[in-house]
Amino acid sequence: MTMLQALRRSRRARPVSATRIRVRGGYHPDTVHARVGEPVRLIFRREETAPCSERVVFPDFGKSAMLPAHQDVTIELAPERSGTYEFTCQMGMLHGRLIVEERRCSASARTR
Repeated sequence: MTMLQALRRSRRARPVSATRIRVRGGYHPDTVHARVGEPVRLIFRREETAPCSERVVFPDFGKSAMLPAHQDVTIELAPERSGTYEFTCQMGMLHGRLIVEERRCSASARTR
């Protein structure tokens, strides 16, 4: 593959799936669906000032982020395995789930 072909292929990367999550006494929605190998973008907006909700933690991905009140904070993940992954506040009182499913095969891929 030439350098030009590689560049063109990288520009055709899959679009990132984005979900907005409101933080107010919990995560709304508290369940997000994604596909293996497809990047997911979670946009958190904390609509409260309770200290419990000032950080979101994704232990299985080794990621966390501060959530300043009334600001959007984006977290991008690239799940490599199917499963259910929990995310919580720093105190473990607020809970959400990222459910990662296998990619569906296209009809042309199944006939090969």
